[in-house]
Formats: sequence, C-alpha cells, structure tokens
Amino acid sequence: MALPRVLLLATGGTIAMIPGADGGISPALDAHALVAAVPALARVADLEVVSFANKPGASLTLRDLAQLAERIEAGFAQGCHGAVVVQGTDTIDETAFALELLVPTPLPVVVTGAMRGAAAPGADGPANLLAAVTVAATPAAAGLGALVVLGDQVHAARHVQKSHTTQPSAFTSPALGPLGELREGRLRLQARLSPMPTLTRPSQWRDAPVALLRIALDDDGRMVTALPHLGYHGAVIEAMGVGHVPGPLALRLGDLVSHMPVILSTRVAAGPVLRASYAFPGSEKDLLGRGLIPGGTLGGLKARLLLRLLLETGVPPQDLPHEFAIRCDHLD
Repeated sequence: MALPRVLLLATGGTIAMIPGADGGISPALDAHALVAAVPALARVADLEVVSFANKPGASLTLRDLAQLAERIEAGFAQGCHGAVVVQGTDTIDETAFALELLVPTPLPVVVTGAMRGAAAPGADGPANLLAAVTVAATPAAAGLGALVVLGDQVHAARHVQKSHTTQPSAFTSPALGPLGELREGRLRLQARLSPMPTLTRPSQWRDAPVALLRIALDDDGRMVTALPHLGYHGAVIEAMGVGHVPGPLALRLGDLVSHMPVILSTRVAAGPVLRASYAFPGSEKDLLGRGLIPGGTLGGLKARLLLRLLLETGVPPQDLPHEFAIRCDHLD
C-alpha cells in the first residue's frame, strides 16, 4: 500500500540549530538534514521536503505565514494528504493559530519544533518530527484545525500555549488539555474540535499594525493614549481577570475606540472574557458598553493575530464584532 504524501516545510528554529564557534547555537540544518536524521520517517509517509527558511521562530513574520499557507494549499492541491511546518518554539502557538485561519482545508496541518538543539544530549527534535509526520499522515487528524505536536502530545492551535521557557514539556492547553497523544506510534484522540472559519489571505498587505497592551495594577494608561499617534490601526487589551481595568483607564479606552478597533482580552492563561457579570467603572460590561469588542476565550496573542489579519483583508470596522464572535464563541 502506498504511503500517505506529506508536505514538510522547514523554517529553522532550535530543532535546526547547532553550536557555533562561540558555543551558542544558531540555525544551520536544512529540511533535508532534519529528515535524514530520522530514518523512521520513511516508514510513515512519502515526504515532499522543502527548506522554506532557516531562521529563529522569533524572526518569522505574518507575510512568511501567508506564504507558508499558500505553499501548503498548493501541496494539498497536488495530492498531499497532510502538511508539517517545522519552526522555532518561541512562536509556535501564534503561527499555528495563524495557519488555522489562513489554510482553507480540513486536511491536517501540523506544527512542530524542539526545545533542545540538534546537538544537545536528549535532543527532542527527531522524536517530535516523527510524531508530527505521523499525525499529519493520519486521516483521523483531518477536520481538527491546525495542530501543534510536541512531546507526543497533540494540541489544538487555538488553545495551545508555551508554558515554560526550557522544558521539553513546555506546551500545554490550559483551557482544554491536549486533544490526543501518540501511543506506540499511533495517534489516539481524546477529543475533537470543529475547524475555525478561515480568512481570505491578503492579496496585498495594507500595513495595519495592531498593538498588544497588558494592563497591570495601578496602570495609568499613558500607553493607551499614545497608540493613535504611533501609527497603529488596532489594539488588543489584555485586561485583568474576566476583563477588568483600573477605573480611570476606562475613559481612555473609550476614547481609543473612536480612533481604532479595540479588542478586550484577558491576561489570565485560561478562561473567557465575560460580557455582563460586573458593572463597575472599568468592568467588562462598562468597557463593552464603551465600544470594545469581546475577545472570548482567545488570549491576547491570538486576538492580535486575528485582528491584524481581519484588518489586512479589508474587513469593514462594523463587521469586526461579528468576525470575532464567530471565531471566539466558536472556541467555547
């Protein structure tokens, strides 16, 4: 029986890094070198291997992700059954979410990487790569949206977070837990999610930057008042708890809404922004009444990506609440 065809796109990251003369690691291995280090891949899938880039995850751009999405869609049109993106772990939770929004197909799109460099003792890259390709080659992984696979766990892109800076078990999904895991080389699902509605990829970039602000105790909001003068086209506010800010800050956020769309998110690791439980100045009910758009269960990082992509595709301001609702409420 023919093996499933899987497109593998390598972008760099720790998984591709080896030590240099100064002892620090940096990207050096291309996609073919990564695959050559895992002979077992030949028993799992017929791989189409592409060295897309070789840079740290922190240096990836939204335009890179749009190009990756285009390349993935082309691979599916040419008969690939799944796709794997290999990248640095600094931004896996963001890039996987962006790919879920940008790749209009139920076929599996899996993102993986490594927490340890290729030359480190106990390097986790080969095992993660094998697990990711196994998931991408499995028909049961279709229709789940984009997935993140590390440490033999399978996470939904919309829920996954990087929860530790160094441990191989860094990735968690605080709101839901993993969708499944690899056992004895096979995908075992424990839950399923419906795919999130996708977006049209920007035909041309409008340069619509979106600010992300985390609100802290006794925050006076001076950054809020600066945003309209800094060229931002939108803002995401990581508020306290279920969507609260210091009372005096509510006036400034209400004024900001007159300049740009503002999404209300939370700085808490899991749980939604509420809509109508609290009614004091600076509460979620007060802020939404001033025109902020609820971000649901999306954290600030993913809400920022969604707003940026909506603005880049030219969605009118009056349609933004609906566009957020069908994706944020879709997560609950």
